[in-house]
Amino acid sequence: MKAIARRTGTYTHQIDVREHRLGADEGLDVGGDDDAPNPQELLAASLASCTAITIEMYAKRKGWDIGRIEVEAEYTPAERGAPTRFKLLLRLPRDLTSEQVERLSVIAAKCPIHRTLDGEVMFDERIELVG
Repeated sequence: MKAIARRTGTYTHQIDVREHRLGADEGLDVGGDDDAPNPQELLAASLASCTAITIEMYAKRKGWDIGRIEVEAEYTPAERGAPTRFKLLLRLPRDLTSEQVERLSVIAAKCPIHRTLDGEVMFDERIELVG
């Protein structure tokens, strides 16, 4: 998987992922134009959407019609000596059985973004000078 961010404004960037285009910017309070979510908000959005899709895919495989679901992800960046903290709120239909709710709760923590954030991450960085 690959994403390319290209500067289009002060802190505004166009992000290309496959054939899709989205944006990232910083808020007015830090000198950006607030034209798009900031990168940390995009991280929370990735976790929320991945969790929701994982729940939906699991329910579909089980043949469960779970209707409308919603996942809220709140992200508090790490401060010195403290861990990064994510709060997830799963909003599921009240007519699900307790067994379905329990299973979906377990499955939610298995989404690829959740597992990535929960695991060890390594970076391979390099610089390429362009003209």
